[in-house]
Amino acid sequence: MMKPFDHVDANSAARAAALLGEGNQAAPSRPEDRPVRLIAGGTDLLTVMKDDIVSPQTLVNIKTVPDLDRIQFDVATGLHLGPLVSLTDLEHDTLINDRYTALAQAAHLSASPQLRNMATIGGNLLQQSRCWYYRGPFHCWLKGGDECYAREGENKYHAILDQGQCITVNPSDPAQALIAFDATLHILGPSAQRDLKVEQFFINPTPQRRALNQLDDDELITAITLPTPPPDTHSVYLKMMDRQTWGFALVSVAARITWDGDRIARADIIMGGVAPTPYRATIAEQEITGRSRSDLHSGLADRAAHKAMRDAHPLEHNAYKAPLGAALIKRALLAL
Repeated sequence: MMKPFDHVDANSAARAAALLGEGNQAAPSRPEDRPVRLIAGGTDLLTVMKDDIVSPQTLVNIKTVPDLDRIQFDVATGLHLGPLVSLTDLEHDTLINDRYTALAQAAHLSASPQLRNMATIGGNLLQQSRCWYYRGPFHCWLKGGDECYAREGENKYHAILDQGQCITVNPSDPAQALIAFDATLHILGPSAQRDLKVEQFFINPTPQRRALNQLDDDELITAITLPTPPPDTHSVYLKMMDRQTWGFALVSVAARITWDGDRIARADIIMGGVAPTPYRATIAEQEITGRSRSDLHSGLADRAAHKAMRDAHPLEHNAYKAPLGAALIKRALLAL
């Protein structure tokens, strides 16, 4: 049952940042304890409020801020997304489907049609952990406790790469595609604005910052920009789920290749469902860069995919993720 809270409409991004700064100036010991939070689609926030994981005193509505739901494209500056662009709009936008295909596909696979209509790209990037120990009545490490219960418990859906003190996995689908396209977040606080690559935005939680991202208590995302891809750039997003009805990813892959004739000029391979942050398969990227289409079909895709998983450390219940990850990388490369 949700606790009572105040609801305030913000008429500008600056006003929303000011309200966050005023309400959260006494830094809480845990991110969950912030007294003021933003709300837009609310598809994740309302669930964690109902589960009593967070209990804000005030919700600042940013749906009343003009222009935060715009999609704009300029060849010189790239694609500009407001944080309130819905996943449905990402999925159906013609230009995004043409030039940023993996992003449109990731939006489509992220949730049911009803949730995609409500959910925003900004909110999707800020989702809380989907670990059942975090969502349940457990004082787990991420919530300020001493133990990550998933490590020795039910860990079918947890991390096999970059494992830290918390072994949750990042739940976002569009995050992988945004990183593949070198996207940047524009972040506003009460006194300053800063830009941060999406790839740098996500962090592995530490004892000093038990959070999944670098957004401070008094900041909000005001825009996301993606550079214009070079000619002959192609991308794909593949996702395996427990149920083929919009579940969270067991493993996912956003792959982007830019061709120079018959050679791979650039490769980006970003995995989801395998680490606390979106995971860049650097080894596979290096393995295929400079190689040809025929090389990919002559065993290179398979070798690169398996090398990408060589640092995996499966837990008791999720050993399937390593071969599944390799299979998805191979499929993505051959599709491109």
